[in-house]
Amino acid sequence: MQHSQIWRAIDQVAERRGMTASGLARAAGLDATTFNKSKRQAPDGKPRWPSTESVARALAAAETSWDEFAALLAGKSGGAGRAIPIVGMARAGADGFFDEQGFPVGADETVRFPDLGDERVYALEIAGDSMEPMYRAGDVVIVQPGAAVRRGDRVVVRTSAGEVLAKILGRRNDQTIELISLNTAHAPRELSTAEIDWIARIVWASQ
Repeated sequence: MQHSQIWRAIDQVAERRGMTASGLARAAGLDATTFNKSKRQAPDGKPRWPSTESVARALAAAETSWDEFAALLAGKSGGAGRAIPIVGMARAGADGFFDEQGFPVGADETVRFPDLGDERVYALEIAGDSMEPMYRAGDVVIVQPGAAVRRGDRVVVRTSAGEVLAKILGRRNDQTIELISLNTAHAPRELSTAEIDWIARIVWASQ
């Protein structure tokens, strides 16, 4: 996978929606220069990768699936990208299933996902109804461990008790973290930081 393939596919996504690369960035809520030619190289002239988050937001704005994007990368209908682990929430709660950074080490099944450089991501199949109507049981979300998270982000949280939760990050300080469900039938939860193993940001969902 080469840098030029990624950027060309982004341009094609924009063209399919009758937009420029700058227009696509604005539609995705990004800085208008995110996909500009000048941003495709570092100051030293080396090629630069777009971030997983910026691509995910652009695809959402253009109503384009990762499968379609992978096909654009390959210049054909499928077979592009790399294999990433996919796990179910029930299995994700098992001891020893994740490393210290929150990346699965025991997943046998994989799905195809565009290769965006060295960013580590995996797929998680949603269970339960706490995030309806945004995510329903069976939806697959792409999770990026180690990515910075802030209030309002959609996240996956693993507790020290082995519980795995898909929530919205609420208030957060050195002592406690608030986790919010979209489904109003589920009250917000407040956990102490000592109860949290890790928090990973959700960067895309395959509804």
